Amino acid sequence: MVTYWWVRHAPTHQEAFTGWRDVPADLSDEDALARLSDFLPDTAHIVSSDLTRCVATADILQSATRPRLPHHAGLRELHFGDWDGRHFDDVANSDPELSRAYWEEPGDIAPPNGESWNAAAARVSGAIDEICRGSGAGHIIIVSHFGAILTQLQRARCEPAEITLAQRIDNLSVTELRRSGDTWEVGVVNHIV
Repeated sequence: MVTYWWVRHAPTHQEAFTGWRDVPADLSDEDALARLSDFLPDTAHIVSSDLTRCVATADILQSATRPRLPHHAGLRELHFGDWDGRHFDDVANSDPELSRAYWEEPGDIAPPNGESWNAAAARVSGAIDEICRGSGAGHIIIVSHFGAILTQLQRARCEPAEITLAQRIDNLSVTELRRSGDTWEVGVVNHIV
């Protein structure tokens, strides 16, 4: 069995779509980061998305007993394409049908020059499978993004994406997923320590 400890990166304070844009994280809440580090398993391997906000968060969680795996682009946030960097209201007003369908009917609908929910889920699942095969670890801390975490929560729960998208995933929260072969178990979700 492998236990995945999904951690959403520290906050970015962005008020716009933030997918593959590389923006920094606010790491000033040292107490929250220390509590998070204390909560996570001491000997887990740690890996992160290759975007700065995740790398910097993972750097703080890394310790002498937590081996670091190479950053992985497959763990990135949803790719919002032309919407990235635009305010949510701006996107909703400029393309109301597409923006509404993207969130209410997640599947194969994609933003212009972006990726659909299904494409993102396949990307993240592939990355996790690769990391799991390569590490041999029983516990893996994965510092990633809201959308990436949700794709794997959907995978574990075998539920429709529109149900999963209603789940809150806060910055610096932990979502625990356990996997043995094709069998998944869900532990804490959006747990703040």
